[in-house]
Amino acid sequence: MTTECALQTRLESNHLCFEFLGSWTTQTALCKSGVVPDILPSSVQHLSFNTENLLHWDSRFLVVISRILDIAASQSITIDDSGLPTGVRRLLKLTRKNQEKPKKKQTSQSGMLTSIGNSAIDFFQEFYKMLTFTGEVLQSYIRLFLGRARFLKSDFWYFLYDCGPGALPIVTLIAFLVGVILAFVGAVQLKMFGADIYVANLVGLGMTREMGAMMAAIILAGRTSAAFAAQLGTMQVNEEIDALQTMGIDPTDFLVLPRMSAMIIMMPLLALWADFIGILGGFFIGCVTLDISFALYYEQTVKGIHLNHFAVGLIKAVFFGYMVAFCGCLRGIQCGRSASSVGRATTSAVVTAIVFIVMSDAAFTFFFNIIGL
Repeated sequence: MTTECALQTRLESNHLCFEFLGSWTTQTALCKSGVVPDILPSSVQHLSFNTENLLHWDSRFLVVISRILDIAASQSITIDDSGLPTGVRRLLKLTRKNQEKPKKKQTSQSGMLTSIGNSAIDFFQEFYKMLTFTGEVLQSYIRLFLGRARFLKSDFWYFLYDCGPGALPIVTLIAFLVGVILAFVGAVQLKMFGADIYVANLVGLGMTREMGAMMAAIILAGRTSAAFAAQLGTMQVNEEIDALQTMGIDPTDFLVLPRMSAMIIMMPLLALWADFIGILGGFFIGCVTLDISFALYYEQTVKGIHLNHFAVGLIKAVFFGYMVAFCGCLRGIQCGRSASSVGRATTSAVVTAIVFIVMSDAAFTFFFNIIGL
């Protein structure tokens, strides 16, 4: 048995209140008492809603409210939506946000100071967005530790494979070539002093402290961070992220959490693998070009590197993994609603990740040098 719907309006001075009664669903008959006017009275300056006697609602009710809001906006009437159900306010916020057209920046001929000011404003706005996204990720991890985060475990295992074993071939190739390059560069100078054996120290220290973690991170920035941005950007274009929000699922939990966790876990392992392969590349050059025996090269490598060198590389790798996933997910979530926006988001993710990796590596190197690690 369905309950008829009814709409009543109450006008007091310059304040108009819409009161909804009964069930406003697609299953009920059309509302006979009260119709939304095309134009509200000119004396109306404030608009509110009363839904205390609203029994049920669905998309039909949302369409009626949207029409009222459009009419009020066209007449510059202030709206108080606190009387609407919480679910309706959330859906309206989502739909109205997607309908908003971005404002075109006014081209001005004011000169260099105006350009510098606009650039500074853009920088701080971007910094604020990153800070906000960092807070959302932190809240998501808190929900994860409390057992309230909602995501598919199959997604996590897929990204774990994609970020780890899936990246091994390219990481192996690049790490081996980096080890070869370090050995060649060191041999050019060390030969002048008859200290060819110290190529092993150079390659070992360079790979464990710096190049292993950084090269793995840069590779994954171009490979995986771009993929994250493209995936989330495409979902933004197809309105899949909006659908998750409509269903009450936090996109940060469902989309960002498995990607970021997989990257943070796998990056240190890839860095260790890159360290080993890079040292192997230096060993290849040392034994083939410099006529250093295997036993001597191995002994010098063991003497030259210690656990604290590996610790430095692993600390960097964990942070690099976070930055790679952070930049990819951030740019994907910020993506617009067009194919060109997906391309820009992908490019921006790679560039931002690489810049952050190099800057943080320099900061870590300076910090570890100060504390003597």
